[in-house]
Amino acid sequence: MEPETRQRLLALNRSFYERFARPFADSRSIAQAGLTRALAVIPDGACVLDVGCGDGRAARALERQGRRLSYLGLDASPSLISLARERASALSGVAARFLVADVTQADWPLALEGHTFDYVLALALLHHIPGYDLRLRLMQQMARLLRPSGVLIASTWQFLNDERLRRKMVPWQAIGIDESQVEPGDYLLDWRRGGYGLRYCHLLGEVELRSLCEEAGLSLKETFLADGNLSLYAIATRPPG
Repeated sequence: MEPETRQRLLALNRSFYERFARPFADSRSIAQAGLTRALAVIPDGACVLDVGCGDGRAARALERQGRRLSYLGLDASPSLISLARERASALSGVAARFLVADVTQADWPLALEGHTFDYVLALALLHHIPGYDLRLRLMQQMARLLRPSGVLIASTWQFLNDERLRRKMVPWQAIGIDESQVEPGDYLLDWRRGGYGLRYCHLLGEVELRSLCEEAGLSLKETFLADGNLSLYAIATRPPG
């Protein structure tokens, strides 16, 4: 993917999440079965990094499961981070902090000041990253932030599994991009809650997830579909030592 096309898609998604931060956050439940199952592997006392945290849904889900741990959430949207701080104010077991950070920028790990983590979450994130090379760079950076034997928990949106979501597809010409400029599996989807918007999504399945993990030096231990087959979860580990 050409850099100019990538930047246009990133700008599209940044604008979308700023404009629709609250209605988007309100559309997502902390009680989804897949999220509950994935987070169940995280024990008390863990140090968790949530990359692309949105409104901090994972922190609240961990609190709901009774966890006592430290949590840091990162997101590029100041509006979503503001919501996350607001909605995490009542947490007691989960010690949550939130930072604005754009993980599509190469230097984003500098904001973490050398800290590493037992668990890194990348929930509903990778399918919004345009271009395999950028997804791989992000995966490699997240892998390096894991402590030895640390665990990455990722999920990707399987929107083609739902007829209603397939009807949301919009031709690339709607934003002045030719289909030849994007990669196979790239789509433009509309949004109609609280206004009309468009966002970029990539259909990222198990084969690509496995490839990303392997190239990042992670071992993919488990994948599973959940939430009406709309979410593909992956659990991968960094080697010990």
